Amino acid sequence: MTFNGTKLDDSATTLKRIEDNEGDYVKLPVYEVTVERDEEEVGKGKSWMGRLKCRQLLCRWIMYLVLFSLAGVLAFVFFRWFAPMLMDKEVIPIINWERSTFSAPELAVLIFATVAVFPALLLPSSPSMWVAGMTFGYGYGFLLIISAVAIGVSLPYFIGSLFYHKIQGWMDRYPKRASIIRLAGEGDWLNQFRSVVLIRVSPFPYIIYNYCAVATNVKYGPYFLGSLVGMIPDVFIAIYTGIVIRALADASHSQHSLSAQEIIFNILGFAAAVATTIICTIFAKRRLSKLQIEEEPLLQ
Repeated sequence: MTFNGTKLDDSATTLKRIEDNEGDYVKLPVYEVTVERDEEEVGKGKSWMGRLKCRQLLCRWIMYLVLFSLAGVLAFVFFRWFAPMLMDKEVIPIINWERSTFSAPELAVLIFATVAVFPALLLPSSPSMWVAGMTFGYGYGFLLIISAVAIGVSLPYFIGSLFYHKIQGWMDRYPKRASIIRLAGEGDWLNQFRSVVLIRVSPFPYIIYNYCAVATNVKYGPYFLGSLVGMIPDVFIAIYTGIVIRALADASHSQHSLSAQEIIFNILGFAAAVATTIICTIFAKRRLSKLQIEEEPLLQ
């Protein structure tokens, strides 16, 4: 790094003056100082930053690999030893009671009602989705759940409109927490739809957003469609969970342990479901943070 000092002439700048011992003023020249960085130093800085980014990326992938391996080991231990014991004591009695008490049409009506009404009552509906997966599988189970979800996200929206001012007052008391869901009410139809999808995919509480959405002034159309699209990953994971529970229960009921192929298949499916959930959650959180930064000047 080098420094160059260049004296400026009197016409280019105003000269500073100080008083000497005899009372006269002495003119002091003003120098323009420029700093020049050697190209070699700049290149070293860029190279160092590049190596730092590569190391950070490598460490991140190693961390993901370790977490994925740990999840696989835990899944293997669960499916091999703890799942059969849990099936015998808890799950199989419930399944037997379900089969002896309800027919398939009656069970479909019960699942539809709970998934549609429980969110309005601030109750979780995931167990009903598991039962749908155990009983109806992916096809009919998905159609049954997604149709019930359409009602489950609509009822709180219209009920919340009756308490619009109270919900807004709560959001004003917690501006940081409410700043994320306020994004859904900004922009045109497409922007609102995108924000609702990201909020549904993110770990923001599903039941709370059902009631708070109306206070963000989001229109019902993008809220409704965005909720359905954003809930698809959760619905498939819930159905898969129910199918796995049913497979474990059948294996335990027939008094035989799962084969190595079945265990590997369940572990891979479980790991894929967990990985998909994590990736979608991270992507949604990053996108919401980016949108939040972009919208902050507009909200101020």
